[in-house]
Amino acid sequence: MATILSVSGSPSPTSRTARLLRHLDRRLIAQGHEVIPFDVRDLPAGALLGADFGHPAIVRVTALVEQADGVVVGTPVYKAAYSGLLKSLLDLLPQYALTDKTVLPLATGGSTAHVLAIDYALRPVLSSMGAKHIVPGWFTLDKDITVGDDGTLTVAPGSAEALTHVTDQFSAALGGRTALLAATG
Repeated sequence: MATILSVSGSPSPTSRTARLLRHLDRRLIAQGHEVIPFDVRDLPAGALLGADFGHPAIVRVTALVEQADGVVVGTPVYKAAYSGLLKSLLDLLPQYALTDKTVLPLATGGSTAHVLAIDYALRPVLSSMGAKHIVPGWFTLDKDITVGDDGTLTVAPGSAEALTHVTDQFSAALGGRTALLAATG
């Protein structure tokens, strides 16, 4: 159906944010979408910090954003804002890189004090980049995300239900199977 770029803005290789995104990616794939997972931490630090727009890795991620119909943006919250790593990437993308894109913003953090980071920090940037439609996002507390010894992810029931809802809204906005089921049901 749609091509989705699923972007993790976490600098951590054991990131709950990235694991949560990969968990949601599977749901979107099951709904008929092609999902391309992308971890910003895999970009060369020199290219990000040196604002090297011509670096092959930056050119590649810019092309991935351009080709996507939708973008999921996930970030841990640090000091009431999205990660500096994600900011570095967003600063290197063209000003209107999200034009005609549907976007799902997600955030994780240790305290409910950061619950508004999506609306007050991330959403304005995504909007300024031309996003066609920014669906309601979701903030998930770190304590609601558990990673087992075998790597399996468990999300607390209340958070899992909310994440399913926002993911399905995003899918429906892109024309996923949830939209088709709703139209026929």
